[in-house]
Amino acid sequence: MSHKHAHLIQSIFHDPISGNIHWREVESLLAHLGAETEPLPGARIRVRLHGMEEVLHRPHHSNVLSRQDVKYVREYLARAGVTPSLYAEKG
Repeated sequence: MSHKHAHLIQSIFHDPISGNIHWREVESLLAHLGAETEPLPGARIRVRLHGMEEVLHRPHHSNVLSRQDVKYVREYLARAGVTPSLYAEKG
């Protein structure tokens, strides 16, 4: 895993929740992890990763995720088995 993606995982799981995570970085991370994505109507995207499926929402008026959206991505990644400790052990 690249340092950039490992750092992004750390940022997503860090408390307090960051208000400076860009959607394009999350999309890049999902692609790197092997997620299948499917665009849906509006600002939604269906994501399948490690057997877990979720519908995520792209930010509407900026490229930066809200803290609530970061929390939602964090919860989805955790359910899919993507955690900072997993990638720290591999690094």
